[in-house]
Amino acid sequence: MDKPWRLLITPPARGAWNMAVDEALLTAVGREESLPTLRLYTWDPACLSLGYAQSFQDVDVLRLHDRGWDVVRRMTGGRAILHVDELTYSVTAPPDEPRVQGSVLESYQRLAQALMLALHTLGLPVAMETNAPLSGGAKGPVCFEVPSAYEIVVGGKKLVGSAQARKRLGVLQHGTLPLHGDLTRITEGLTFPDESARFDAGQHLLARATTTESVTGQVISFETAAQAFGEAFSSQLGIRFERGELSAAELAHAEELVQKKYGHPDWTERS
Repeated sequence: MDKPWRLLITPPARGAWNMAVDEALLTAVGREESLPTLRLYTWDPACLSLGYAQSFQDVDVLRLHDRGWDVVRRMTGGRAILHVDELTYSVTAPPDEPRVQGSVLESYQRLAQALMLALHTLGLPVAMETNAPLSGGAKGPVCFEVPSAYEIVVGGKKLVGSAQARKRLGVLQHGTLPLHGDLTRITEGLTFPDESARFDAGQHLLARATTTESVTGQVISFETAAQAFGEAFSSQLGIRFERGELSAAELAHAEELVQKKYGHPDWTERS
């Protein structure tokens, strides 16, 4: 019998802490100090996250500070995301765990099936993007502009964006489900040549991405979405979950990562 997974639902937190926890989980899981983990979480305050290789020059620091938003750099690739009014998930598992074995595309597709089931349960008529390249086709600073392979769309508009990091110790995949709110808010934290370009970027985004509220006409709560995610991962992937908490070692490692990495300008503000 497969060993169980841990289900973590953690309180809203700052961006540096959220990214530090995901990396601490990857380390603990990879060293077999913790069970493979599905973590469901959200962000407070709103936070702009940059992809691993994205230039910090994309960030409009003054506008960001004026709005009280955080900024953090992810360990995964892709472009900028504004984390607000959403559910974020992360999967951390050792490299030999059957649900993440194989190529990036194979594991993406496997996990996407669970995401699809969760969203169908929530009443969303979603489909899987199968014709796009893995990295997507976006050339601008915004992640949600273009769906990439095995991401989730509704009527051709991107709904769930995910990114994966594969390390020696294991695999981390995390992604976001926008629940409600104005998706164009992200343009207020990014640099543009002028206000016309900022407006155009927002309209471009609205034409290519959506939220669960826009699709269903109802606000789906974080708690409702989290329950659907847990049940769908269990049913679709044959996972037996045990509700858990972060271990003392994971908490200590996350604190260290905040101080030395995710909360430090040497990491976040790279050009």
